[in-house]
Amino acid sequence: MEERQAVLTDDQKEAAALIEAWYRHLNTQIFVLCGYAGTGKTFLIDYIVKELGLVAGESAAFVAPTGKAASVLIRAGVPATTVHSLIYTREEDIEVDENGEIVSEQFLRFVKRENIDPKIKLIVLDETSMVSDDVLRDLLSFGVKCLCCGDPAQLPPVSGSNTLLRSPVVTLREIVRQERENPIVRLAERVRAGERPPYGEEGSVCVLPRRTLDAARRRELFCGADQIIVGTNRTRALVNRDVRAFYGISPDRVLPEEGEKIICTLNDWSKPLDERGDFHLVNGIIGRCYRVREQLDGLGQLDFQPDFLERRVEDLPFDTGIFVRGQYYHGYGNRACLLANGMLVHEGNRELLRRFKVRREDTVCRFEFAYAVTCHKAQGSEYGYVVVIDESAYFEDGREWLYTAVTRAKERLVIIR
Repeated sequence: MEERQAVLTDDQKEAAALIEAWYRHLNTQIFVLCGYAGTGKTFLIDYIVKELGLVAGESAAFVAPTGKAASVLIRAGVPATTVHSLIYTREEDIEVDENGEIVSEQFLRFVKRENIDPKIKLIVLDETSMVSDDVLRDLLSFGVKCLCCGDPAQLPPVSGSNTLLRSPVVTLREIVRQERENPIVRLAERVRAGERPPYGEEGSVCVLPRRTLDAARRRELFCGADQIIVGTNRTRALVNRDVRAFYGISPDRVLPEEGEKIICTLNDWSKPLDERGDFHLVNGIIGRCYRVREQLDGLGQLDFQPDFLERRVEDLPFDTGIFVRGQYYHGYGNRACLLANGMLVHEGNRELLRRFKVRREDTVCRFEFAYAVTCHKAQGSEYGYVVVIDESAYFEDGREWLYTAVTRAKERLVIIR
């Protein structure tokens, strides 16, 4: 049975005292708490929320920048949602026909709420480094105290900027007793210090030279992993092709088959993934596809089940171009039209649009295979067994790249370099 932390470390005691003093006595709205892998940041936050007399999911709102990051908190037993769900509403301009059916969704935009639930006395923002300064500014506009948490050794956001983690109030550095013998945590600490992982095996961590991997060994590693993490899109494409071949999928079958692993590569906030609308189909969401069928004009249709939800989103139109020719057919924001005969066509197909009544328009989704994903796409997620193809040398922030990749693994890690 996994040993759980029971008491605070000296590091955590100091942080807890500072957080309590800030919450009860100071007028500053933000407290920035940083913590490296294995320092027990989650345990500390749970402890301090209870010490302050707050209730997670009620008087203390836990939020994360993405659905996948929020799902990590949810799996740890913390009621969490996305930042967008807490502070924004979605507004759509739509056109309906005489029967009240939606004919056209003109556009979608986020509007900051006038207020949030008055019971919320503290907002705990996880994975702060992935939140842009613009969204953070909106979050702070409600006047609620925000405990902003993150790991300063991870990669910075791909777009936008976030300056909070550059000046934390306190940083947890002491590895908790339960994690001191964890080979993944120990390796992460060495990588953060600038060391390269040595070849060999230590407990649940194995580092292998790439040149020694034949097809049989690659099959064993790639098909056994919960997630493969790479650096470049070229390697990602090669590994995804390899894995599909290992699963016996013919190279002639270019579109995803039933149950294949895919990732969304385009933000579409108009498509909720759950009944409450807490999570949406946005860039980086990984899941499985079902009922994949080809339509007209380079379009396809599929059902999608995110890996952190039980609910499937049905009948999503998607661009088949990336699978068929290696690049998308349709541009950002292009729409698919559902005809009265049940077929999907592109909005530019005027001939068919004249012949059939349009029942609905929908934004064209983008998906790609996700047996392997880039480290940036994996950020905010965690997996049991991770295989990392070390391409940190390609990046200026190579140390942060490798640290982020290593810390995605919770139980087993294989690094290939």
